[in-house]
Parts: sequence; C-alpha cells; structure tokens
Amino acid sequence: MAAVPSLHLRLKVIAEGKDFIDNLELFSLLANVADVKSLVIHPATTTHSQCTEEELLTGIKPNTIRLSIGTENIDDIIQDLDEAFKAVAE
Repeated sequence: MAAVPSLHLRLKVIAEGKDFIDNLELFSLLANVADVKSLVIHPATTTHSQCTEEELLTGIKPNTIRLSIGTENIDDIIQDLDEAFKAVAE
C-alpha cells in the first residue's frame, strides 16, 4: 500500500515552499503521484494557486508540501530532504 505524506513547513511566506522544492535534487516537481521516482508538489503555488488565503485554510494550507516517495535509495531520499530543510532554515 502506498501513501502520499504531507508536510507542513514553518514558513514565513508562501514563496518559501517553492524555495524548499527548488533545493531538492532527487525529487521531481510533478502533480501526479503515481511514479517510481520521488515526486514533490507545493499545492499552494501549483494545483491550488487559484484559491484565496481563506480557501487554503479550509484544506490545503499555504505551507503544505506533498511528497510521493519513490524507489530511490532511502539514504539518498533522506539526505535530499535534509539538505532542502537546511537551505530554507538559513
């Protein structure tokens, strides 16, 4: 059984969600989540970008990041996420 984990980052502005994704090397930015490679999406700036702030608060939040974990080596996935977290924490 597969799952699509969602993260809620501590963001000051929505653009930091995009910054997090831009700092991922292994993950691909795609809206579909059915693949063997790791995928990531920031709904507030992609699939839900037409929503108002109020609408975002009822479901997808401005700081939501969705991940689809692929078949890459788990150590590589963890390292990639760790580096992206470090990059947006600076």
